[in-house]
Amino acid sequence: MAGDDEKSSVFGDQAGSVELLWGGRERPSRGPKPALSLERITRTAIALADAGGLGAVSMQRVAGELDFTKMSLYRYVPGKSELVAMMIDMAMGEPPAAPSPDAAGQPDTAGRPGDSGWWRVALREWAEALAAVYDRHPWLLGAAVGPRVMGPNELGWTERAVAALADTGLTGGEQLDAVVVVNGHIRAIAQVSASMGLDSARAKEPEQVMSAALNELLVGRTDRFPAVSAAVASTGADDTSHDQAWEFGLERILDGLEAYISRGRRG
Repeated sequence: MAGDDEKSSVFGDQAGSVELLWGGRERPSRGPKPALSLERITRTAIALADAGGLGAVSMQRVAGELDFTKMSLYRYVPGKSELVAMMIDMAMGEPPAAPSPDAAGQPDTAGRPGDSGWWRVALREWAEALAAVYDRHPWLLGAAVGPRVMGPNELGWTERAVAALADTGLTGGEQLDAVVVVNGHIRAIAQVSASMGLDSARAKEPEQVMSAALNELLVGRTDRFPAVSAAVASTGADDTSHDQAWEFGLERILDGLEAYISRGRRG
């Protein structure tokens, strides 16, 4: 059929992931509950990834955890790439709900999409929820890259963020670009945290760890790196500068969007 040809031409060898994520296979409503299911397989794989990273996940390992043979898994999922696609979407979960009508804190305009207070609150809550997902599942940072099929949960996150900007006057392309910029900031901070070892006692606060590392590297080298030395030294005297990269970056992004939206409205 034409529709099948079109789907094949777009997704190529990822058609299996499309079928699993979007195929809408009907599940039998009667009869005994099967001992194995795609959901159970996916949750087991997520648990392995949470504990040991994506490299800890293999069809053989998942089968062993479930006390089934590897061949049994192939009745539910064609291979690891399709399994990872399912893992990503399940780990992402449902996006956060839109903020309540009075969330913007502006009695005269609160609750109206497009108002400055409303969309900022909506996008901030979205960013905070996304950061929490990456914190729970750091392997997502490496898994959710490159050409792949987005699942309904993941696309739902994009829908929620774009909806927050829908009535701001931004064009559709600008709305999508804004979401990409916010998402990029959240991912960047999460990458820093993950690279420092989330389970390490030294990595509870990424900026403190980075500052301590820089202090060690700069000993005897301040003449070569005077600007960095001065900046690091100043953080020791100003506690408010610690561990604010996430907050600082997000606020500056939102400030920039608000200024851009305001210019558009004035124009």
